[in-house]
Amino acid sequence: MPFNKLHVPESLAPETCQAINEELHASLVETCDVNPDDHFCLVARYRPGDMLLHPTFLGQRDPKATIIIEIALLGGRSDKQKEDLFKDVRQRLNGIGFDARNSIMFLLENSPADWSFSPAGSVKSVLGL
Repeated sequence: MPFNKLHVPESLAPETCQAINEELHASLVETCDVNPDDHFCLVARYRPGDMLLHPTFLGQRDPKATIIIEIALLGGRSDKQKEDLFKDVRQRLNGIGFDARNSIMFLLENSPADWSFSPAGSVKSVLGL
Protein backbone atom coordinates (compact mmCIF):
# COMPACT_ATOMS: atom_id res chain seq x y z
CA MET A 1 0.00 0.00 0.00
CA PRO A 2 2.39 2.69 -1.15
CA PHE A 3 1.71 6.39 -1.35
CA ASN A 4 4.07 8.12 -3.75
CA LYS A 5 4.92 11.78 -3.62
CA LEU A 6 6.82 13.31 -6.50
CA HIS A 7 8.59 16.58 -5.75
CA VAL A 8 9.22 18.10 -9.18
CA PRO A 9 10.23 21.44 -10.70
CA GLU A 10 7.15 23.47 -11.61
CA SER A 11 8.35 23.47 -15.23
CA LEU A 12 8.14 19.66 -15.57
CA ALA A 13 5.30 18.77 -17.94
CA PRO A 14 2.24 17.07 -16.40
CA GLU A 15 2.61 14.26 -18.95
CA THR A 16 6.14 13.59 -17.72
CA CYS A 17 4.92 13.51 -14.12
CA GLN A 18 2.22 11.01 -15.11
CA ALA A 19 4.77 8.86 -16.93
CA ILE A 20 7.15 8.94 -13.95
CA ASN A 21 4.36 7.87 -11.61
CA GLU A 22 3.21 5.07 -13.92
CA GLU A 23 6.75 3.71 -14.17
CA LEU A 24 7.26 4.04 -10.41
CA HIS A 25 4.05 2.15 -9.71
CA ALA A 26 4.92 -0.58 -12.23
CA SER A 27 8.31 -0.97 -10.57
CA LEU A 28 6.75 -1.21 -7.10
CA VAL A 29 4.41 -3.94 -8.36
CA GLU A 30 7.27 -5.84 -10.00
CA THR A 31 10.02 -5.50 -7.39
CA CYS A 32 8.13 -5.11 -4.10
CA ASP A 33 4.98 -7.19 -4.66
CA VAL A 34 2.69 -4.18 -4.35
CA ASN A 35 -0.97 -4.76 -5.24
CA PRO A 36 -1.58 -3.21 -8.69
CA ASP A 37 -4.74 -1.52 -7.35
CA ASP A 38 -2.79 0.28 -4.61
CA HIS A 39 -2.00 3.27 -6.75
CA PHE A 40 -1.78 6.63 -4.96
CA CYS A 41 0.38 9.62 -5.87
CA LEU A 42 0.65 13.33 -5.18
CA VAL A 43 2.73 15.63 -7.36
CA ALA A 44 4.22 18.54 -5.43
CA ARG A 45 5.75 21.24 -7.62
CA TYR A 46 8.53 23.52 -6.51
CA ARG A 47 9.65 26.85 -7.96
CA PRO A 48 13.24 27.68 -8.86
CA GLY A 49 15.11 28.35 -5.64
CA ASP A 50 12.71 26.33 -3.47
CA MET A 51 14.73 23.10 -3.66
CA LEU A 52 18.20 23.20 -2.15
CA LEU A 53 20.29 20.24 -3.27
CA HIS A 54 23.98 19.52 -3.26
CA PRO A 55 24.71 19.03 -6.98
CA THR A 56 27.38 16.34 -6.52
CA PHE A 57 26.46 14.41 -3.35
CA LEU A 58 26.85 10.71 -4.33
CA GLY A 59 26.64 11.61 -8.03
CA GLN A 60 26.26 14.49 -10.48
CA ARG A 61 22.84 16.07 -10.91
CA ASP A 62 21.23 19.26 -12.17
CA PRO A 63 19.59 20.88 -9.12
CA LYS A 64 17.17 22.75 -11.41
CA ALA A 65 15.87 19.51 -12.94
CA THR A 66 16.06 17.12 -9.98
CA ILE A 67 13.01 15.27 -8.75
CA ILE A 68 12.57 13.68 -5.34
CA ILE A 69 10.59 10.44 -5.22
CA GLU A 70 9.19 9.83 -1.76
CA ILE A 71 7.56 6.43 -1.20
CA ALA A 72 5.60 5.60 1.95
CA LEU A 73 4.74 1.90 2.15
CA LEU A 74 4.08 -0.93 4.52
CA GLY A 75 7.27 -2.30 6.01
CA GLY A 76 8.64 -5.74 5.35
CA ARG A 77 10.54 -5.48 2.09
CA SER A 78 14.05 -6.88 2.06
CA ASP A 79 17.11 -4.77 1.35
CA LYS A 80 17.40 -6.63 -1.97
CA GLN A 81 13.86 -5.64 -2.96
CA LYS A 82 14.63 -2.02 -2.11
CA GLU A 83 17.87 -2.06 -4.12
CA ASP A 84 16.04 -3.71 -7.02
CA LEU A 85 13.35 -1.01 -6.81
CA PHE A 86 15.88 1.83 -6.92
CA LYS A 87 17.73 0.28 -9.87
CA ASP A 88 14.55 -0.55 -11.77
CA VAL A 89 13.00 2.89 -11.30
CA ARG A 90 16.15 4.55 -12.61
CA GLN A 91 16.17 2.30 -15.67
CA ARG A 92 12.51 3.13 -16.27
CA LEU A 93 13.14 6.87 -15.90
CA ASN A 94 15.86 6.70 -18.53
CA GLY A 95 13.48 4.66 -20.68
CA ILE A 96 10.93 7.49 -20.78
CA GLY A 97 13.60 10.07 -21.55
CA PHE A 98 14.05 11.46 -18.04
CA ASP A 99 17.69 11.60 -16.93
CA ALA A 100 17.69 9.29 -13.91
CA ARG A 101 20.79 11.02 -12.55
CA ASN A 102 18.41 13.85 -11.69
CA SER A 103 16.41 11.72 -9.26
CA ILE A 104 16.66 11.10 -5.55
CA MET A 105 14.50 8.38 -3.97
CA PHE A 106 13.69 7.40 -0.44
CA LEU A 107 11.34 5.04 1.38
CA LEU A 108 9.34 5.60 4.55
CA GLU A 109 8.14 2.31 6.00
CA ASN A 110 5.14 2.01 8.29
CA SER A 111 2.45 -0.44 9.48
CA PRO A 112 -1.29 -0.97 8.82
CA ALA A 113 -2.04 1.05 11.99
CA ASP A 114 -0.48 4.09 10.27
CA TRP A 115 -3.04 4.26 7.41
CA SER A 116 -6.70 5.26 7.40
CA PHE A 117 -9.01 5.45 4.40
CA SER A 118 -12.38 5.79 6.13
CA PRO A 119 -14.13 6.95 9.30
CA ALA A 120 -13.97 3.31 10.48
CA GLY A 121 -10.34 3.82 11.58
CA SER A 122 -6.98 2.45 10.58
CA VAL A 123 -6.44 -0.21 7.95
CA LYS A 124 -5.38 -2.49 10.78
CA SER A 125 -8.69 -2.11 12.64
CA VAL A 126 -10.87 -2.19 9.52
CA LEU A 127 -9.24 -5.37 8.20
CA GLY A 128 -8.91 -6.92 11.64
CA LEU A 129 -5.15 -7.33 11.38
